[in-house]
Amino acid sequence: MQEIDKELTRAEEQIMQVLWQIEKGFVKDILDYLPEPKPAYNTVSTIVRILQEKGFVSHKAYGKSHEYFPVVSKEQYSTFATEKLVEGYFENSFSSLFSFFSKKGKIDVKEADEILNLINSMKK
Repeated sequence: MQEIDKELTRAEEQIMQVLWQIEKGFVKDILDYLPEPKPAYNTVSTIVRILQEKGFVSHKAYGKSHEYFPVVSKEQYSTFATEKLVEGYFENSFSSLFSFFSKKGKIDVKEADEILNLINSMKK
């Protein structure tokens, strides 16, 4: 399992979202999944190489072409990003995070019930 020690920029995360979705692909494949206005081919290629340097992506070479694939799973990065969020903005308290979103009206009664069910299953 790849250790994560770096955050992704918005552009890097957008490319990773595509790679997590398609599982592997060439730069042109990644471009196909990006929304309009699409970035330039060279921009995507540069971002993919940066992701490779950061340890998020690897590749298989076919002559001069490279097929890229993620080596960090979406779940691994989600865990890392969530922990950074809770640590940086909510004093390492998930209850503060829950309170923040509930006060903002971002959690409805159904979701609160689901969270309570998760908590109750943890207690068992």
